[in-house]
Amino acid sequence: QVQLVESGGGLVQPGGSLRLSCVASGLTFSWYAMRWYRQAPGKERDLVASISPAGGSTNYVDSVKGRFTISRDNAENTVTLIMTSLKPEDTAVYYCNVPAYNAWGQGTQVTVPS
Repeated sequence: QVQLVESGGGLVQPGGSLRLSCVASGLTFSWYAMRWYRQAPGKERDLVASISPAGGSTNYVDSVKGRFTISRDNAENTVTLIMTSLKPEDTAVYYCNVPAYNAWGQGTQVTVPS
């Protein structure tokens, strides 16, 4: 009964910024690593960023390193993805994920036009 709900997507101009949030319920949130994935039409769902349970360790795919920041607030059961210097190649549906449960949210659309 783990549930994840993403929010914050939308249309952003190239070079702009956006903050995505994911609120989790049904688990002891602070015990689990969290991930953000994204999927563009016709492409596989790819891991974008991950964060350890206490937030002390993060990892990013090379294409977003230096531009995106993953963080979490365990008191609010929330994981956040702050995206800056957005590019058209970042256009995708973004999903949060709890790997230990293989739980997924419904996704939020991010569009960066050319």
